[in-house]
Amino acid sequence: MATLAPPQAIPEKFQLPTPPEVATSTPILNYAPTRSPIDIFKMAVAILVSEAFEEKLEKIYPAVEMGKKGCDFSVAIVRFKKGKPADLEVWAKKVIDNFKPSACLSAVSTPDNKFLLFQMNKDSFNYHLLRHITLTSEAALANPTDPTLSYGTTTEGQGKHMLIDFSSPNIAKPFHAGHLRSTIIGTVISNLYEANGWRVTRLNYLGDWGTQYGLLSVGFDKFGDEQELIKDPIHHLFQVYVKINNAKAEQKERLDAGETIPEEDQIHFQAKKVFKDMEDGEPKAIAQWARFRDLSIEKLKGTYEKLNVHFDVYWGESQVSTESMDRATRIVQEKNLTCEDRGALLVDLTKYKMDKAIIRKADGTTIYLTRDLGGLHDKWEKYHFDKHIYVVQAAQSLHFNQLFKTAELMGEPYADKLQHISFGLVKGMSTRKGTVVFLEDIMEEATETMHEQMKSNEAKYAQVEDPLGTSAIIGTTAVKIQDMAGKRINDYDFDIKRCTSFEGDFGPFIQYSHVRLCSVQRKNPNVPVPVSVNEIDISLLNEPKINDIMYHLATYPQTVKNAYNSSEPSQLVTWCFRLSHLVGGAWETVKVAGADEETAKARLFLYIQTRVVLANAMRLLSLTPIERM
Repeated sequence: MATLAPPQAIPEKFQLPTPPEVATSTPILNYAPTRSPIDIFKMAVAILVSEAFEEKLEKIYPAVEMGKKGCDFSVAIVRFKKGKPADLEVWAKKVIDNFKPSACLSAVSTPDNKFLLFQMNKDSFNYHLLRHITLTSEAALANPTDPTLSYGTTTEGQGKHMLIDFSSPNIAKPFHAGHLRSTIIGTVISNLYEANGWRVTRLNYLGDWGTQYGLLSVGFDKFGDEQELIKDPIHHLFQVYVKINNAKAEQKERLDAGETIPEEDQIHFQAKKVFKDMEDGEPKAIAQWARFRDLSIEKLKGTYEKLNVHFDVYWGESQVSTESMDRATRIVQEKNLTCEDRGALLVDLTKYKMDKAIIRKADGTTIYLTRDLGGLHDKWEKYHFDKHIYVVQAAQSLHFNQLFKTAELMGEPYADKLQHISFGLVKGMSTRKGTVVFLEDIMEEATETMHEQMKSNEAKYAQVEDPLGTSAIIGTTAVKIQDMAGKRINDYDFDIKRCTSFEGDFGPFIQYSHVRLCSVQRKNPNVPVPVSVNEIDISLLNEPKINDIMYHLATYPQTVKNAYNSSEPSQLVTWCFRLSHLVGGAWETVKVAGADEETAKARLFLYIQTRVVLANAMRLLSLTPIERM
């Protein structure tokens, strides 16, 4: 870890009191100098009220509300003290009488003896907030491999390991909207866990096994083209898959009409035989399947790179060990959890208000549940995770409920460490040319739309170093933000025209706000750039619009924590939109240009730190902040 120069001393008027030692298991009460300033100022309120009310600090602290009742902090007296208005007035007076202005708080009042209203020492708060952002960003820049050093991060999960399974496309099939949602949400959840100190392993569990791959193999023998396979494996294999499915459906119609087709010539039986050969390890069947898989993975890696997504492990159904699957089947039978139906073996979960689930088909081949149970054992043996998250569409909730309950009934040591994070459907994911299947078509159109809009301003376009690369980043931002803007469990209608708009709360607006903040320094080259908050007059940052920006910056750590606890990227997106609006609102009145030197320096410093925090939030959302557009 790089060594940083010690920070400049805090001026005496801004030095904060050190909170007393508190014996509590509540992490927020364990004071540390690196804590977000908002927590320290909130703590000052809690200490004052706890002493006056003679209540435990850990009971008061969670009751301190921010930004309500027209003040910085408020506490409901009736939450702790009961009685007539005169009784409540006694408690309120006790707090007011004990109050002394400090570097944390400047005033306290009670308009109705129901609530205590506190005002922060604004200059002190602004000083500590900007100082904290500066010091954390310096630490993060000096140690780029440690995600817990940036403003808003914690080390809460230090020493813990989270394994996350997301994206999980099927090889030889297009990257569809469901996989895109899993990819975007899974990436942000991974980032949030890392920002809270967890060691994260990103695993892409590919759908690379099953009867459909027997069908694909049969189809390639009939319709495949080597040159097309090398050129674009996923697209070509999808075309083959469509053709063989159509041929299979046509053959079924002939059979239903009474035509006799020898079993060995029936596509359905040919596919089953190839998959049985794959399960038995027949060299030719395995070699062809492995080639399809390897080519598909290479193509997928290119798609992920465009989405600013990476994986630590590419795994798949095919790599689940036979021993682990046999072990799972043996245990459920030994624990009398199974029943049989027409030769198939099922786990009976009806007493837990779930359906029976097949664990072995009648022909002896495996199915999803078998492979997932075996896969869990393999992953546990390899990773010994503290948590394992699956990011999969809500339609698969029953399967994961069955998987988790079966693991629990089997007595597996990891059964209580599993979590399914679900999400809703994407409707109408199409381009103007009509319904499409491939993500590449969506991304290409988003890029083209952004490129056309950028070209409409010739002067700014000429200043962009890589216009096509920049338009691709903005296009990707547009698609991702539309996906994350609402709660993940909600379905949403994909609209490429709306999501690529610069008007309204869409992805390009966030990028535009970051570009604006980057431009302040470029447009004011004669204004000295302060290195630390000690080099500015903090009292000059006193406009209401500046206070709104400061207050919002202060809420960032809690927003990150809330998004982490709820696995909701939308909370971060909403925060970014709000900051973008606040910056836009201040842009024309809180200017650097034209202000006197000291005011210009203070405002420039504020805008630089605002840019730093917005960029942090964007990176957590897997977006790439750009500097010109």
